[in-house]
Amino acid sequence: MSTTDLLHIAPWAALSCLVSISLLWLLLRVLKDRPFWSLAVLVAVPLLSALGFVVAISGFMFTPQLGWTLVTCLLIGVMLGPGTVWIGQQFARRVLEVETRRAEERARDQVRRELVAWVSHDLRTPLAGIRAMAEALEDEVVSEPADVSEYGARISRETARLGGMVDDLFELSLINSGALHLVPEPLPLDALAREAATGLGPLATARQVGLEVRVDPLVCQGSGKEVERVVHNLLINAVRHTSAGETVSVTGGRDGDSVWLSVTDGCGGIPASDLPRVFDVGFRGTAARSPEAEPLGAGAGLGLAIARGLITAQSGELHVHNVPGGCCFRLSLPAA
Repeated sequence: MSTTDLLHIAPWAALSCLVSISLLWLLLRVLKDRPFWSLAVLVAVPLLSALGFVVAISGFMFTPQLGWTLVTCLLIGVMLGPGTVWIGQQFARRVLEVETRRAEERARDQVRRELVAWVSHDLRTPLAGIRAMAEALEDEVVSEPADVSEYGARISRETARLGGMVDDLFELSLINSGALHLVPEPLPLDALAREAATGLGPLATARQVGLEVRVDPLVCQGSGKEVERVVHNLLINAVRHTSAGETVSVTGGRDGDSVWLSVTDGCGGIPASDLPRVFDVGFRGTAARSPEAEPLGAGAGLGLAIARGLITAQSGELHVHNVPGGCCFRLSLPAA
């Protein structure tokens, strides 16, 4: 190849490279959120630029040699097409998987930070009370037998409360890490609701709250201990936060391949701004719905987070919405 030929080819080669790079830069910016099409552009643009370069150096004269060159480029494009599509799909799938894992990691980190904040705040109060009462007993500030007995009982109650919080934290960590192992089996959901209501009868009577269960026979697929805990949690929350003279109603039914159970209370409703956060770890809102607190008051803010985690781990759902005079918690599980 002579110097004249090189001088003839060089400008067209430079122009082809410039056009190719410019198109790649522009198209990749436009398609930055579409990995499949970005990969297709990376293959197609250089091929088309090379084809334009060949046509240009031929003087735009369609000779037989140019025809064979065009056919060759076309065949290369046809052969690269399916491979490009497959590679693009795999690349897009992997990018999506990576982004999903990153989002899950960020969510887990957020939960861990919330748990650390919760532990540092909520465990200090009962620990401080226990320490103060223990020091009072040790220094004999309290010496009367009745007072000593009362302090001992209070220390016992606070210790039991702390134990319950630690157990809840452990279970919540199992749920969030995916390490909770459940054994699903056919469960009579209606019977679980009636048993929970029977056990809470004395509390409902003391609170002057009605408690009625209207559920036809329902059989779900779930883990007995965990489902029983969720049902009990929902019922005791409803009883404790329903005004005197109101009624807590439990209903249920079947909807396609799932069965559902609803607990409707007379708490006056949950503020609309709080509804999306009811199941967040440590969230109490303006009217805490946790059974741990005694007397009735703000609890640990873990009960509903655990309840949703347990139901979700069994391919179920747990939601809440306001109804006239109160709110309704509805859980659904696969039908047996």
